[in-house]
Amino acid sequence: MVDLAAAGPFLDADGMKALGAAIAITVTGLASAWAEKEIGTAAIGAMAENEGLFGKGLILTVIPETIVIFGLVVALLINSA
Repeated sequence: MVDLAAAGPFLDADGMKALGAAIAITVTGLASAWAEKEIGTAAIGAMAENEGLFGKGLILTVIPETIVIFGLVVALLINSA
């Protein structure tokens, strides 16, 4: 149980863990979305010129998704500490 009157304006340890986990997920999600937009745009342009590049474009588009997985792992590690 958290005593809000004793904690004051600052977060306690559990609040800081939750805030750190939220920042890890948010930043990696935004970074992944930005990277996937850039790579996806380039991949679609390449596939419009050469349909044989579909496999490479698909793989390159999926790679930024690993950034979110890393953020999830970091968030889980923060919450388990």
